[in-house]
Amino acid sequence: MRFRKPMAFASIVSATFSGIETAPEVAVRALQESRLQSQLAYLEARSDFYRRRFREAGIAFSDIGSIADLERVPFTTKQDLRDSLARVLPFGEHLAAPIEEVVQVQASSGTTGSPSYVGLTENDVLAWQEVTARALFACGMRPGDLVLHGFSISKGFVGGIPMFQAVQYLGAKDIPVGADGGVDRLLIAARDLRPRCIIGTPNFLLFLADVAKDIIGMEAADLGVERLIVGGEPGGGIAAVREALEARWNATCCELLGGTDLGCTYWAEGDTQQGMHMVGPDHILAELIDPATGKTIPFEEGGEGELVYTALGREASPVLRFRSGDHVVVKAMATADGRTGPAIRCVGRTDDMLIVRGVNLFPSSVQDLLAGIPESNGVVRIVADFEGHSTQSNLKVLVERAEGRPGTLDHEIKAIAEERIRNALSVKADVRVVPANFFEKPGVAKVSLTLREMPDLTTP
Repeated sequence: MRFRKPMAFASIVSATFSGIETAPEVAVRALQESRLQSQLAYLEARSDFYRRRFREAGIAFSDIGSIADLERVPFTTKQDLRDSLARVLPFGEHLAAPIEEVVQVQASSGTTGSPSYVGLTENDVLAWQEVTARALFACGMRPGDLVLHGFSISKGFVGGIPMFQAVQYLGAKDIPVGADGGVDRLLIAARDLRPRCIIGTPNFLLFLADVAKDIIGMEAADLGVERLIVGGEPGGGIAAVREALEARWNATCCELLGGTDLGCTYWAEGDTQQGMHMVGPDHILAELIDPATGKTIPFEEGGEGELVYTALGREASPVLRFRSGDHVVVKAMATADGRTGPAIRCVGRTDDMLIVRGVNLFPSSVQDLLAGIPESNGVVRIVADFEGHSTQSNLKVLVERAEGRPGTLDHEIKAIAEERIRNALSVKADVRVVPANFFEKPGVAKVSLTLREMPDLTTP
């Protein structure tokens, strides 16, 4: 395994891991234009998948002379990649490097069926490590830090081995327990080794804090953790969840965003906590589109839409105009730490958006509104028990009451929750209060805020 040499002290105290993060936008754009042309030439020479797609779209690779010309290229979707994998085993028709050069395999979570398998060459692996290290550094990790690994390490997910590799590449020390190792082992490691950072999904780290006193006899806030670096699910950008994490751990919480098809993680927020910046613009070109029309939207403060990605310099499994499904809001166009480019928050998956009596909303918006109700324990689920994503019925919401609170007072939680939803989202809600710990506690699997059928509420 290749390790990155520790950085000199002068670099360690700088705001960024790489100069590309603070480079002028015009310089970044010029670099992306050049790397896009190289990637297109690579695809034309090596990718059966994209040669066929260009031919079917009636365009030539030479027609794409700039980033602006990308709008002529059809999107690549997750289903396109699944179909590609089904046609040509093991890495799909879109594998653009000789299979002998594939040195590492990763897998998506496979929430809609079999996982999607992604191949990486040695150069791809090093690029993933570089970009992910930039993200971890942005979130406050530093060379020499002890880092407790709270993402799942098994199953080939990018939060496992690729995250472990990036921690080492940065020069920090990963404690590889993983969510799969269990709550007890993670908390014992935190007590015995006193890591400066913990990485994991937000709801799982909040659960660890909830049970710390019972398992190790100490509150999470007394373990000396300084940084919580979270990603993989909604929560890190939800104010109430973030505030709860920071209070319970007495640590700063920063958020990551990424995905298997482009890398491990490539958006991250710095100490300004104004949103996540793209930390790998030299490896990934990001576009913002209107998910309904597919039209490109400029990145500007207040804008929102779906992220679309084009790999730059990818060898084994490159994608061109890949629809990520991540719906984001642009929070700022630059931040005080010197990072350039837009700072975003992910508000949910485009396919998670619900239309309730004509009003568009994301489950994360509902959680944000209700997680701070003191009479509840912050656990919220939306029940979308209807066909598709649109309904003329009231929004159905389940809220767990706080532990020790009698069910006879559930009407108070219901009234507060329904009023908050009506005032903030302009929709009527039917809120049902369920007992504390009604839903399974977070673990290896990501937390889904949306249920497609109403659970049995008679369960005590």
